[in-house]
Order: sequence, then structure tokens, then C-alpha cells
Amino acid sequence: MKKNVLLFLLIITLFSCKKEASEVVQTVTENAATTEIQLIQFHTEHRCVTCNNIEKLSKETIQGNDKISFVIYNLDDEKNVAISEQFQATGTSLYLYNSTTKNTKDLTEMAFMYAKNEGNKFKSELEKEIIAFK
Repeated sequence: MKKNVLLFLLIITLFSCKKEASEVVQTVTENAATTEIQLIQFHTEHRCVTCNNIEKLSKETIQGNDKISFVIYNLDDEKNVAISEQFQATGTSLYLYNSTTKNTKDLTEMAFMYAKNEGNKFKSELEKEIIAFK
């Protein structure tokens, strides 16, 4: 029952992200060419508070770590179609990606679970995922 409630809340949040308007964010790549591990966030043109918070907390978590880069892709930008298909991203999502081994880890559920109200929990869970991913 608890899983069903969490899944329902995740689905509601994902759909609400597309409806709320916010500033348009350009595609940004930070150190992506120089790092093996990337933290990748996908988003749509219109972003909700939670989507923006996932980006903010992700950047804060990996700040100062030269071995991980943060990359963000706007799904509504045609030049990002291939990468979104590779990750099967259709809405706001968060992934760890190893450019050498091509391994991926979907962190979307964790991100939405903790990004809105539990910034410290988000950061600690993301750090655990990064350590386990290496």
C-alpha cells in the first residue's frame, strides 16, 4: 500500500511539473568532457519548484568533486532528442552515468522523494548512490 501511495505521488508530481511555468533554462554542461561520471538531469521547458530544487541540490552535492560533472538537458530542445531517447527520459529525471562503461543508474524516484522538503536527506542519499555507483 505504501509503495502504491509513493508511486501515485511520484506520478502526480511528474505531471504537475509540465503544467507549472517557470523560467526557461538553457542546456548547460559543466566539465562533462573531462569526467567519467556524470550526474544528468532531464527537464521540460516549464519547471516546477521540485524540478528546480533537484538541480540546485544536485549541484550542491557534487560541488568541489572534480570527478563528477553535472549535465542538464532540456527535453523540449530538439538537439537533445538522441540523448533523451538513450535514457528513455520523457520528463524530469535524474541519472548517474559512466561514460566509459556506459552504465546508468536512475535516481528519479529518490530525487522526487527528497528534493521538495528534505534537502539534507536528498544530499546524503545522492552521496550514497554516487559511492555505490563508482
